[in-house]
Amino acid sequence: MSSTADVQRLPSLPHTGRVTQARVVLSEWTKLWSVRSTRWSILAGVGLTIGVAALACAVVAHHWPHMNAHERRDFHPLEPNLAGVQIAQLAFGVLGVLVITAEYSTGMIRASFTAVPKRLPVLWAKATVYVAVVVALMIPSAIVAFFVGESILSTQHIDVAFSYPGVARAVTGAGLYLAAVGLFGLGLGAIVRNTAGGIAAFAGIMFVLPPLMNVLPTSWNNAASPYLPLSAGQTIMSTTAGNHLAPWTGFALFCAYALASLAIAAVLLVRRDT
Repeated sequence: MSSTADVQRLPSLPHTGRVTQARVVLSEWTKLWSVRSTRWSILAGVGLTIGVAALACAVVAHHWPHMNAHERRDFHPLEPNLAGVQIAQLAFGVLGVLVITAEYSTGMIRASFTAVPKRLPVLWAKATVYVAVVVALMIPSAIVAFFVGESILSTQHIDVAFSYPGVARAVTGAGLYLAAVGLFGLGLGAIVRNTAGGIAAFAGIMFVLPPLMNVLPTSWNNAASPYLPLSAGQTIMSTTAGNHLAPWTGFALFCAYALASLAIAAVLLVRRDT
């Protein structure tokens, strides 16, 4: 029989520590940046935001001497600056879907939920990490795109200053908008739990639904369209008057759509099997 001294000399098991939200966030940070495709997708979003803006401004500057009075009157120098955001929003929305559906497709989600049995901390951590990364990268990218694009437009003396009313809000709002787009995609992906289905749902709501509104009577279309996710979200980048909500009102509504998708995902995550 073993003596008390022998029992005391047995090695103790390693201390694993408690599962906390901070540790789950750190885990999701590691998972996000350990996937090469994620890094390339985010860098592509940065490149598109800056590169497409520079290209669009260069095209406008080249054609400016040949534009008629009507085209010049309707032109706003911030519009070509934000052309890259219109493309990058698809990349970040799709990546938001993939942040969670990729784990379902590989079965890795079972390991995540085994380590975090309550499940919801995993969803909150994914949302926190992804939004933080997009905001941290895309607000500076939008600002860089602005100054690069305006330096090109200045050759034709059609540039606008960052201090011009609404410009700073629109430029920084572009980064916030892309973060909200990614969060919306993540919520839809968590609801559908399938990559193809999540991307289809995201693209349908964001890009297919608005043109379909044209089949409605004009008065109905004009009344409903400003409240659609795409129209509401992009008001944060608007500097001109039109049939849309106020910038911060529209953006708040779009954030509400994103948070609603995340809330539905949270309810389903608790009730459904893995």
